[in-house]
Amino acid sequence: MKILSFGEIIWDVYPHKKCIGGAPLNFAAHASRAGAESYLLSSVGDDELGREALDILNHLCVNIELVSVNSEKSTGTCTVLLDKNGIPTYKIENDTSYDYIHFDKKISLHGFDAVSFGTLALRYENNRYVLKEILKEYKGVVLCDLNLRSPFYNAETVRWAISVCQVLKINEDELNYISESIVKAKLSDVTKSLDLITKEFKNLELIIYTCGEKGAYVYEKSTEKTYFCPAKKVKVLSTVGAGDSFGAVFLTEYLSGKSIDACLEKATEVSGKVVACEDAVPVDL
Repeated sequence: MKILSFGEIIWDVYPHKKCIGGAPLNFAAHASRAGAESYLLSSVGDDELGREALDILNHLCVNIELVSVNSEKSTGTCTVLLDKNGIPTYKIENDTSYDYIHFDKKISLHGFDAVSFGTLALRYENNRYVLKEILKEYKGVVLCDLNLRSPFYNAETVRWAISVCQVLKINEDELNYISESIVKAKLSDVTKSLDLITKEFKNLELIIYTCGEKGAYVYEKSTEKTYFCPAKKVKVLSTVGAGDSFGAVFLTEYLSGKSIDACLEKATEVSGKVVACEDAVPVDL
């Protein structure tokens, strides 16, 4: 199967190190590890960080033929600070190479089984236009992992992102945001909350709802059934990239024809290994 991940390549800069990152890159890397033919549509600067990013993507077996090199903008960076529980806060640089992803009509010829995207790369008009063009006549599965990063989103962008996908992945904070700003209804019970979102957005078929150490849910619209898998009990070193790995593994397993229970179990297993490591894309899983 072929999966296209759309969006940012970012170097996560910690106090004592730097790591390759960006939710779409992490997603692409984990999709590749899960057995997909994984492509990333993004952009890097014509700089040392950009060249190193491309080398790493090659090492991770992510196809980079759709990653452009921008000679006018630098490769994206983000300063990451972790609290005592390993929960990250982010300071993301503005106006970098990934804000200017290049659209080539040959993209539609690749025959992708799925396209994945988030909202950070949609903060400027160029990428919103590019993604709209890609999805205009696309017939495969579209997964949106909202991945909200303040202040780079608004209700209009979030509403559009949800309206073009069949599979929506959200966390607790994102569910609260959808409740307050999009659906405008008080959501409490998980099943009722997710059902209400699918009624607001008729295009949705599945909602993946991750709750950190509590576990994860999947709501299936056609059956109105909610699936749940508890999180693995591990020592959490960092939650960076855990959600990306969850979405990538779930989607890859789902496209392979596995049951939702099996997809949930595998995604939970892999994301548990990720939070037990310091890197978003650990060398060994």
